[in-house]
Amino acid sequence: MDIITAQDVRFIYDNGAEDPGAAPQDPVMVLDGVSLAVRQGEFVALLGHNGSGKSTLAKHFNAMLLPTGGTVLVRDMNTADEEKKYEIRRTVGMVLQNPDNQLVSTIVEEDVAFGPENLGIEPAEIRRRVDDALKTVGMYDYRTHAPHKLSGGQKQRVAIAGILAMQPDCLVLDEPTAMLDPQGRREVLDTVSRLNKERRMTVVLITHYMEEAARADRVVVMDDGQIRMEGTPREVFSRVEELRAIELDVPQPTELCYELRRRGVPLPDGILTAEECADAIALFMEEPPCR
Repeated sequence: MDIITAQDVRFIYDNGAEDPGAAPQDPVMVLDGVSLAVRQGEFVALLGHNGSGKSTLAKHFNAMLLPTGGTVLVRDMNTADEEKKYEIRRTVGMVLQNPDNQLVSTIVEEDVAFGPENLGIEPAEIRRRVDDALKTVGMYDYRTHAPHKLSGGQKQRVAIAGILAMQPDCLVLDEPTAMLDPQGRREVLDTVSRLNKERRMTVVLITHYMEEAARADRVVVMDDGQIRMEGTPREVFSRVEELRAIELDVPQPTELCYELRRRGVPLPDGILTAEECADAIALFMEEPPCR
């Protein structure tokens, strides 16, 4: 069952000059006929260089942006239907790149309660949701702390808890680890992966980190406002030269094995992790030399 369906979506950004006296600029086509379906419970990674359209597409999934052409459906609700916008945003929660843009209170638990309060939820249910959301992201012990004193990874987990407290069916994360150190990235990605696996929450992750995308069920690659390739991480990241052509990398173990194969080492395709890479090299080293 599909939770999000984009059908021939086009989005034109009117790049008009803010200064009334300046010459107008041409509109920019950011999305050019994008069609994509996201299944319930799926973990999808959206990749693309800056300006590829991936973040713009993600913002269409909860009606932050509306298509210039085509349609976006969330559980058969058209995002262009103003009367459905409230229910659409309850179904698809959005986590932004900078957690400071989503933290609105001076106490962690009050911040997480902000969304449910605006939904008109009863206080006892809000308390239950806040506690559950904070436990889910591993931040319950920090419920009385000030958000501004937390680390970047902790702030982002609180921001995710604030969305979880509204009980969405789908979580869309727009480069949530871009501003974090490696430890913070691990904390956030582990949280997201656990939500997907244990709660079967649908996840759409926009990221620049190939190792993060390798943990998804499906990878979708965008370039110049269009989808260029999609498939499992093994399928997509095996297309090293095509990815390089649109200024994208592959996970480091995949890159290493690719370069070794180019130099005549018979390693298999589809390697994603350091463990798989080490095992493949060890197996090659153990094989007797040809006589």
